[in-house]
Order: sequence, then structure tokens, then C-alpha cells
Amino acid sequence: MIDNKTIVLTGASSGIGLETLKLLAQGKGNRILAVSRHATGIMGFGDNVIRFDADISTKEGVDSIFAKAEELFDKIDIFYANAGFPYYETFNYVDWDRVDIMFQTNTVAKYREHLNGRDGHLAYTVSAIGQMAMPGYALYSASKFGLQGFQQAIRLEKPANMKLTCLYPVATNTNFFKVANSETFEKPFPVQDPKVVARKMVKGIEKGKKTVSPCGLFALAKVLMGIFPFVRTIYWKLETNKLLRFQKKLDQKGGK
Repeated sequence: MIDNKTIVLTGASSGIGLETLKLLAQGKGNRILAVSRHATGIMGFGDNVIRFDADISTKEGVDSIFAKAEELFDKIDIFYANAGFPYYETFNYVDWDRVDIMFQTNTVAKYREHLNGRDGHLAYTVSAIGQMAMPGYALYSASKFGLQGFQQAIRLEKPANMKLTCLYPVATNTNFFKVANSETFEKPFPVQDPKVVARKMVKGIEKGKKTVSPCGLFALAKVLMGIFPFVRTIYWKLETNKLLRFQKKLDQKGGK
């Protein structure tokens, strides 16, 4: 159990973030700044959870989080950068703002500056898609690959006072898929329960693990795909067919 910590958690209003918040709020003496674009939706917690609205896709939003945290806490013991969102689509357009906001939301951090030599723990939700791209998620895959490279470099650069834990969940049964597209679509395989993901991440932070991979099937699949590349080819083909069926559905709907 994580106890007596000051914590900032982004993306705290739903999914993995909300389930993580529930666990952290049970810790004795924890004080948590629960951040979301719509933090007013975070209900049912005591005074140890402080709700805060912020859009982390902007510099102003990120700065406001640290300003609020520094107003509340002497130091942020744990900063869990969990917020992120996807698009599910065929990437066949030019929209610089749409691309930019995806990368800003999923890769911005200034925790090291805040610590200024003091001990702290930075946590990230990188995602399994940061290790293997998926059809229909081109921008999301790119942003997570960027975050994967970012965390690799930070591990080499970071001072000894800062721990780093990264989470690699597969698709998780949350509002993620409702945000990805207003039209319903087939979810990728496999899909995990957010409670399982959150529990393993909190345990990983508690133990100071460098990485947390909550889906054993994905870990096994990576090994098999490394030995037998055709396994990945087959998997990608199955997932690409889902995207093609989705695109056909949109085309038919648009033609009516």
C-alpha cells in the first residue's frame, strides 16, 4: 500500500485513472491532486482528494497543475501522468492541430524541474501500443512511440533522486473507445479490466518497478512474434480487417 504521499494524478476522472485514484485514496495519509478536464465528475472521495480542472494538451494547463500542486504540497512525491486519448480512424487527411494536440497531451512533463534534487517518483502510462503500432490508431501509436523514446532517454538522463515507472496496458475497457470515435467499432484484442491495470500499476509504483506490463498474454505474444514474425503479421491482418469493416460502415452511412 502507498501511504503518506503527496500525489498528482492526471486523467483521474475515468478509466485507469479513476481506478488508480480509488486505490491511492485508500492509502493512509495520502493527499492527491486529481486532475481532469472535467474534474467535477470525480465524486465520492474525502478531503484527501482535491479535484482540479486542467487541459494538459496546453502549456498553460500543465503549468497550472504544478502551480496548484505547489500551493497544496511542499513537494510532489508521485506524479502519475496518465491522461491521454485516442482517435480511431484511417489517417488520410491533413490537420496539423489535430496531430499537435495528440502529441502534446501524451508527452509533456516538467516534473524533474519541480523536484530540483529532491526525491520523487514519476509514472507514465505509455501503453502496449507504444511498442507495437496498431491499424486505426496511427496518431495514437506515433504519440506513444514518442513517449516510449522519451522515457528511454529520461532513464539515461534522470538524476538518482527520481524514480521512473512506466505502464504498458493493452486495450482497456474504458471510455477510451467512446472517445476514439463517435461511431461504434470493434475493439482490438485483447481487452483488459481497468481495475486489474490500476492494481498492478499501483503495486509497481509501490515496489519501484521500472516497467509494469499488466497483460501476460501481450508479454507472451511479444516473445512469439520475435521468434515467429508471421504471428504478428496474422494479428495485424485481423486488426486491419476490423478497420476496413469500420471504414466500409462509415462509407455506407455517408452514402445514404
